[in-house]
Parts: sequence; C-alpha cells; structure tokens
Amino acid sequence: MPPTDRIRDHAGQGATTVAAHRARRRARADQARQLADLLRHQLLAGGFPDGTLPHETTLAADYRATRNTVRQALDLLRAEGLVERLPGVGTVVVAQKYPHGLDRLMGLAETLHEHGRVTNEVRTMGPAPAPAPVAERLHIPAGADVLYIERLRRLNGIPLSLDLTYIPLDIGTALLGADLENTDVFRLLEAITGRRLGHAEITLEAVNADAHSAAVLEAPRGAAVLMLERLTHLADGRPVDLEFIRFRGDRITMSGLLHRSV
Repeated sequence: MPPTDRIRDHAGQGATTVAAHRARRRARADQARQLADLLRHQLLAGGFPDGTLPHETTLAADYRATRNTVRQALDLLRAEGLVERLPGVGTVVVAQKYPHGLDRLMGLAETLHEHGRVTNEVRTMGPAPAPAPVAERLHIPAGADVLYIERLRRLNGIPLSLDLTYIPLDIGTALLGADLENTDVFRLLEAITGRRLGHAEITLEAVNADAHSAAVLEAPRGAAVLMLERLTHLADGRPVDLEFIRFRGDRITMSGLLHRSV
C-alpha cells in the first residue's frame, strides 16, 4: 500500500474512533438526562422521605444504569439546586419545589395553603395609563387609567414570584386601602364586586430573568423563570385582572389534569 493510502486509511480510522466516542458520550448524556427526570419526579413527589437519596450503586442497580450515568444525573440535579453531596452522608435533597395547579382558578395563598404562609410585599401601587395591549384585553378605552400593582410574593419568607397586575380603575380604586400584604387579589375582587370570578385565560412560558426581576427574586441574573400570563374574568365574562407573574423556576412546579375530547 502506498504511503499516502496508509495515511488516508489511518486518518479514516481516527475519524471513526472520534465519531464513536462522541456517539457514546451523547448516549450517556441522554441516559443521564432520562434518569435525572425520573429522580426529579421522585424527590418532588416526596419519594425520599428522609431527604437522602440511595447510594449511587443502589441507583445504578435500580435503574440499570452505569455509575457514570448516575453521577451525571445527580450532577444535573445539583445544577438545578435540588440536591447536594455531603461528605459522609451522601446525596441529600436541599430544595423543594411547590406544586401550582393549572386546573383551578385560585390565588397563590389558596393554592399553597398546605405549604405555609404566603405574604406579599407591595413594591408599587397606583393609577397609571393603560398601555394599548392592556386596555384592549381589559376592554377599556385606550389610555384610560388602571390600577397597577407590583408585588413580591413569598412563601414562608422565601421569594417565590414577582407579580405585575393591571385592574380597571373603577374596581381597582377600592383596593387602595385593602390589605394586599396578607390577602389574595382574587378574594378582594370578589368582595369588592360582590360577584364570583368565572374563568381565566392563561399562557405559560419560560423566559430569562431580567436584572430587575432577578434582583427582586434573589435569583441569578439570566436564570430561567416561569412566566404565567393570566387574564381573569368575572362570572359574567367581564375581564377584571391582567397579570404577568414571574415564578422562580427552581421553586415552583406547574401541574394539571387534562381530559381528552374528540
């Protein structure tokens, strides 16, 4: 075989070896992600009541994975701030995500009442001209005043969400003297109007925290937050509450019950 052919053959073997190595790494990363998803569900559902995960060897046997895959999965959960490795103890759960249902219309304190006390820090509150998209969605004239409220919401003192709220001023004026620090806006709206809330349109997406939101939520700048946009209507159909809620993604999990209809 001519020298040039031998060089080409050797280079081809090297390329094959590199490609195979990369494929193995991708497969291991995929398996680690799958295992992390399973473990995340377990720890969020209280599957480790003593707060300690089984030993890596046990996890590897239970999930038919290699020790390296288990370590990578635990690294992913550590990066999310859910677990930590303690010398002499093992891998322990260090953070809890709180469940927020998407199949019932409730305020945050109503939703999380089993997990502790929700308090609200009212950072900004007062009349303001409604931006055009807000006026359109609340069915009020463009430029009309609305009550604008910005609240930092905590669960047991831990920052959980930053809520920006727009309410038509004919209803919102009565909120100016209300106890917004300890009461959900939903309860206040029903008390003020004498009517029940009916339904809400929601959109949920992940966004990066801007500098202001990150500082208020005590989250890393640029960290992913869950943005819930919710337009709530009274039972008669009138829209009365437009909210943009930024949840710390490492402290909340969204869930719901869906039925298939054809």
